[in-house]
Amino acid sequence: MTLSRPGPRAFLVLAMLLLAATVSQLAVATFVPGIDRFAGKAFGARLAAYPLMMLAVPAAWWLRQRATRRHAPAPWGAFALIMVPFLVDVTGNTLDLYDSVVWWDDLNHFVNWIPLSAGVGLLLTGGLTRRWQVVLLTAGIGALLAICWELGEWYTFIRHGTELNTAYEDTLGDEALGTTGGLVAGLLVAFGRRLPDSAP
Repeated sequence: MTLSRPGPRAFLVLAMLLLAATVSQLAVATFVPGIDRFAGKAFGARLAAYPLMMLAVPAAWWLRQRATRRHAPAPWGAFALIMVPFLVDVTGNTLDLYDSVVWWDDLNHFVNWIPLSAGVGLLLTGGLTRRWQVVLLTAGIGALLAICWELGEWYTFIRHGTELNTAYEDTLGDEALGTTGGLVAGLLVAFGRRLPDSAP
């Protein structure tokens, strides 16, 4: 018996499940009172921002398809990869892992950047013909996203929260971990698929 590769519909279902699981946990964190693990972590802002960020790339892809009058199948596998880190982040808070496991935050900033950067890399590097180009572009995107994420964290809850004294060192460490995750993603994308030619 041979296993067939999941089709676009399977990845669409996966992406919708990721979105639903993320939004449902965010709603609980925002609207159910008295849960200490969610206090001071800007879950109201996350409830608005996370679904928008999870759907931004599919929406941009759809708009581009419409503008260019193309009818290519939607790359739901790449979209699902981009959505995974949002669910992992929210679930980590739901399970109180950020406060109860010392290394959980660092692990997330590394591991979450692998599917996030890989998903974006799969979408943007299709026309590249050299593996080093794929690695550099994907890693660069990962680094940029790590910086943007840290800016968002600082603005939403660090600048007026209890973590301000340790924010500088933590931010540098998180950006380094995110960039490393982006580099790993670049290597996976570059060596995990066939490029238009076989040059290194």
